[in-house]
Amino acid sequence: MLSGHASGRTGFLLVRRKLVERLRAQGISDPRVLAAFEDIPRHSLIPEVLWGQAYKDTALPIGDGQTISAPGVVARMTAALELEGPEKILEIGTGSGYQAAILSRLVARIISIERIPDLAHAARASLGRLGAQNVELFVGDGSGGRPEDAPYDGIVVTAGGPELPRPLLGQLALGGRLVGPFGPRGAQQLIRVRRVGETQFTQETLGPCDFVDLIGQNGWPA
Repeated sequence: MLSGHASGRTGFLLVRRKLVERLRAQGISDPRVLAAFEDIPRHSLIPEVLWGQAYKDTALPIGDGQTISAPGVVARMTAALELEGPEKILEIGTGSGYQAAILSRLVARIISIERIPDLAHAARASLGRLGAQNVELFVGDGSGGRPEDAPYDGIVVTAGGPELPRPLLGQLALGGRLVGPFGPRGAQQLIRVRRVGETQFTQETLGPCDFVDLIGQNGWPA
């Protein structure tokens, strides 16, 4: 039983280690990714009333109709980016800040965009408490990316769009990877796109998934 009094990066450490073992059993093998999941206290990014569910492999509500993705999903997407350390990453949909917090332990710089101001404010505070000083958070429509900071070595889209937003492809660096969920509601697929040339891209399907809507000019209408 999780204690409601535990908090901060030392809270629930044993439970986080058990989460890491579950992720390893699911095929997540990158030791840096696993270490990030052990380090980041997911419970500190959700309402305290949900702390007892913080380390279950499930999405949880964070307000404004949004969710914090299941740890297994975040791990799959993080691993699919094939990170080495010096990368600059664009995140579409900050939400609670969990994905950005994980990435903050793995790459040099993260640009994250959240369309809901209240969530952005809360995530900025949470990331500050976690010492994620390499995350820059902006409020706006992330479906068009952020061309002024492009190119990006990786782009992670944490909300499901009807199709891959084309403006994001042009913001990938050569060799860069984009990971995100796309397709009709209820039938989304997690895909990875890799830029292999000026106008050439490869695409892989990584499996079915279910995310909240990507709202914006290049996503679902508000």
